[in-house]
Amino acid sequence: MSRSAEALMKEAMALPDTERALLIDGLLATLDPEKDADADQAWAMEIERRGAELEQGIVEPLAWEEVRKKALRLVHADPK
Repeated sequence: MSRSAEALMKEAMALPDTERALLIDGLLATLDPEKDADADQAWAMEIERRGAELEQGIVEPLAWEEVRKKALRLVHADPK
């Protein structure tokens, strides 16, 4: 990483979470300039579907710490 990128990273890490999230979103958007026109609508429908499943008791929410532990186990699992 260049010095200017390191300086930007240090400055970005000092931002509040919401501002860092907006910055990340903006940067990621520049990496995929040919965004699928239906993507936003598809995600909105998916969010609605998942919310309805939660409200109806079809699925149970998991605590972030539980999800994080499971993800770390999967990432660090021995592939053998």
